[in-house]
Amino acid sequence: MRDTLVLNASFEPLSTVTLNRAVVLVLQDKAVVEQAHPELRMRGAEVDIPAPRVIRLCQYVRVPFRRRAPWSRRGVLVRDRNRCAYCGRRATTVDHVVPRSHGGQDTWLNTVASCAEDNHRKANRTPEQAGMPLLRQPFEPTPADAMLLALGREDLDALPEWLAQPAA
Repeated sequence: MRDTLVLNASFEPLSTVTLNRAVVLVLQDKAVVEQAHPELRMRGAEVDIPAPRVIRLCQYVRVPFRRRAPWSRRGVLVRDRNRCAYCGRRATTVDHVVPRSHGGQDTWLNTVASCAEDNHRKANRTPEQAGMPLLRQPFEPTPADAMLLALGREDLDALPEWLAQPAA
């Protein structure tokens, strides 16, 4: 299901919602469409609107300040764009740079996306011990970057230029 980016009334990214939820917010006049999918339309008995890709809330919503994006396995795969940090092929698992048995934690800076073969080959060792250098270093995305990365590559490329692009 396609995700729709929700912007606060001040144009800052708030979250992503399903396409159906975005249409409901627009029809209830709680949001306006900032950018629509060029080829998709949502049709009903008395409704025919373009499918929203980015919507903006009509009223400002106060949100508590979040310093860090919450860590998750899915988030690590999305951050690394489903590419193995050791060989560059398609990643399906998450690997701990410093293994958990050696005191490594589930953190953004200690986990990378990995293909199953490299994860198995590295096993319970650090990349240096296994002779498997990282192609790129893990980083901690900001909460806004993590949300934008979660949209997916094709949706991210189609976002308006004025919307900040996440760090790669």
